Amino acid sequence: MIALPWTCLTLLSLGYGMALAYGHLGWLAAISVVLLLVAGFAVRQQQLQFGRWLGHGLFIFLALALAMHWLPGFYNGRVIPAQRFTDNAVPFSMYLNLDKPLIGFWLLLACPWIISRRSLRRSLYASALALTLSAVLALGGALLLGVIEWAPKWPEHAWLWLLNNLLLVTLVEEALFRGYIQGGLTRCFKDLAYGENLALFLASLLFGLVHAGAGWHWVLLASLAGVGYGLAYRFGGLAAAIATHFGLNVLHFALLTYPMLAS
Repeated sequence: MIALPWTCLTLLSLGYGMALAYGHLGWLAAISVVLLLVAGFAVRQQQLQFGRWLGHGLFIFLALALAMHWLPGFYNGRVIPAQRFTDNAVPFSMYLNLDKPLIGFWLLLACPWIISRRSLRRSLYASALALTLSAVLALGGALLLGVIEWAPKWPEHAWLWLLNNLLLVTLVEEALFRGYIQGGLTRCFKDLAYGENLALFLASLLFGLVHAGAGWHWVLLASLAGVGYGLAYRFGGLAAAIATHFGLNVLHFALLTYPMLAS
C-alpha cells in the first residue's frame, strides 16, 4: 500500500483551516462528509469490483456538486470584494471555499496512487519545462486572442490570493484532473498503444470544458494549459503538475490582466 501523502494532506489542512477562519459550516455539511466516507469505503474494499465502480461514481457526482457549490451546509466567506486590479480588467472577487477542499482530501485518502511519485530532480525539470510550454500556449494564446494584455501589478490582497490559489484551488484541481482523471484513465488504457496520450488529452479537454462559463476562448486556453499540466504530471508526478499550474496562475496574476480584459 502506498504511504499517505502527508505533505499534501498538511497543505490541504492548512488551506481548510484558513477557509474555516473566514467562513463557517452548517450541520447539513455532514451529509457530504458521510457520503464521501461511503464512497471511500466502497472504493477501498477489495471484495466487489462493482462496489468499487459505484464508489467512484458516487465520488464523481459529489466532486461535481462540491466544485459547483450545490451541496448545503457550506457558507463560503468572501475575502476579496469585487474590484478591478487594473482599470481595463473585469471585476474580481474571491471566496475561501469550504466545500471544494473535501475533493482533495478524499482523493489523497481514498486514492493515494494519484501521487505518482518522482525524484525531486525529475519533478523540478518537468515543472520548468511544462511551465514554459504552458506559458507559451496558454498565456501566449490569450495575448494573441486579445483577452489579456501586459499589466504588471501586486495588489493589496496578493498574498491572500496566493495562499488561496495554492491550497484551495491548484492543489485540489490537479489532484482531481491530473491525479484522478488522467492517472485513472492511464491505468484503464494501459493496454492501448497510445493510452497515456489519450488519457492526457481527455483530462486536458475536461479541464478546458469546466471553464466554459468564461467563453470559448477560455475553454481553448485552459485545455492548452492542461496539456502542459498533464505532461508535468506524466514525467514529474503530482507535485510537478501542482507547481506548473500554480506557476502559470502566478504569472497570469502578477504580470498580465487578471482575470481578463473587460469587453
